[in-house]
Amino acid sequence: MVIREKIFSTITDVFKRHGGTTIDTPVFELKEILAGKYGEDSKLIYDLADQGGELCSLRYDLTVPFARYLAMNKDITSIKRYHIAKVYRRDQPAVSKGRMREFYQCDFDIAGVYDPMIPDAEIIRIINEVFDSLGWKGTYTIKLNTRKILDGIFQVCGVPEPILRPISSAVDKLDKMPWEDVRKEMVDEKGLDPAIADKIGKWVVLKGQRDLLEKLQADEELSANASMKQGMDDLDQLFTILEYFDAMHTVSFDLSLARGLDYYTGVIYEVVTEGSAPAVSASQAAAEPAKSFKKKGPKSADPDADRSDDPTLGIGSVAAGGRYDNLVGMFSGKTQVPCVGISFGIDRIFSITKARMAAQKATVKPRKNDVDIFVMAFGGGKDFTGLLKERSQVCTRLWNAGIKAEFLYKVKPKLPAQFKAAEQNGVPFALILGEDELAQGKVRIKEMGLASDHPLKEGELISFENLEDEVQQRLTLKKQLDSIVREASGLRVVHGIKGEDVQVSASDSTTPVPVAQAAESTDTATSSSTSAPAAEVAERASEEKPAEATSS
Repeated sequence: MVIREKIFSTITDVFKRHGGTTIDTPVFELKEILAGKYGEDSKLIYDLADQGGELCSLRYDLTVPFARYLAMNKDITSIKRYHIAKVYRRDQPAVSKGRMREFYQCDFDIAGVYDPMIPDAEIIRIINEVFDSLGWKGTYTIKLNTRKILDGIFQVCGVPEPILRPISSAVDKLDKMPWEDVRKEMVDEKGLDPAIADKIGKWVVLKGQRDLLEKLQADEELSANASMKQGMDDLDQLFTILEYFDAMHTVSFDLSLARGLDYYTGVIYEVVTEGSAPAVSASQAAAEPAKSFKKKGPKSADPDADRSDDPTLGIGSVAAGGRYDNLVGMFSGKTQVPCVGISFGIDRIFSITKARMAAQKATVKPRKNDVDIFVMAFGGGKDFTGLLKERSQVCTRLWNAGIKAEFLYKVKPKLPAQFKAAEQNGVPFALILGEDELAQGKVRIKEMGLASDHPLKEGELISFENLEDEVQQRLTLKKQLDSIVREASGLRVVHGIKGEDVQVSASDSTTPVPVAQAAESTDTATSSSTSAPAAEVAERASEEKPAEATSS
């Protein structure tokens, strides 16, 4: 519960920062309110009947109830709202992957008439701020498309209007299955002409950013389509505003993104991270029956059985949304209120956060002092100076900024000895200086104790000029995560997570090892290189240091 509440508070802070006000809507609606809004996903709606026989449904999402709220309150013509609440779907559960029938969503929507693409760009900026604040920086991608471009491609390729939405839903499965399986569904199940399917396949497998948009604009047949042209103009403007917001770096223009809900009218997006996709596709599982998923226990045919171990079932997107300009009009009949929004799947975010904590647990070292940064020199060979001056000056800058730092008291330290000293004292970050990188105005920061398959295992380059700010940002994020873990460690069970599964070892009473006394390996191979490329830093730190020192 502690971890979940921290996620809630982090997201809420971002929502409020952007002017959001909270609105609550009913947990169930009349069935007719939800009918016809979700396309093929309508089968996942929970239906109810009250004592009088009136048909109701549990809310499938927070978007349709919000649209009905706007239709009922005609005096509200513009608003930024957020809502955190549970929604319900009769889906196949996989609890450990955050796929449940009752789960939390956090929504932020901007309603009102504004100049094109400005609200859409702010929503994407909000996505960046949320996941960066949660410590996911560099590990997520915002897949983006627009219904207008997708419809334009379908029209140019010759998809009949009656099956346009079913074909769109099939294309949306490209993140879960290969194109061959999607094509088979289009042809065999949806009745699409194979030649048309092949034309679609030429486009929907493409991804990029402005380069892909320019490729579409250069195609005369596509550019002649009205829907396509409008969609391309929208994205051109959106990309420009995203650059203003410094939010373009996380975006991937993905022509396979369709979003199955019928109410979307313009830009659509979803956020994916490692673990989002299934381990294997359904066709792979069928081709390898010995490895395919088998439900456990006597109720193997039970649709309610937990499918957490099913390799064909991934976590899915952790956030999704888009523009829905016509949804309010479906309830009011006259008034249209353009809207755009995003929905964060809290339980999926929680599941991934828990898994990352578990992966990092085994490599977290006890803290023996309060030092946060160990400044190191990388290099070797007869021309290696040891960078004593640079290490001293960097430490001085960090101390002046109030950051706890130290370095090895050696003129020409070897990299394994420096890593060993940092590990023995439980220092969480290493700042590695290399002559070539310093000449380029860069240094490498590396978080200690990350798993071997962690995307930042080898560290990342940061600006030497602004290293105090860069270091402080990373220390703040790590301290937030450590605080969550320590609070959770005292809990017996938190929504199926045992406290000991996410516990960080507390500092023991062992006296810190003075850096001046850190042992230095005598058999370390030297190198003539004086820069610190990531792969070489990792290789030296793991292979050359003494056997008793654990991997960094």
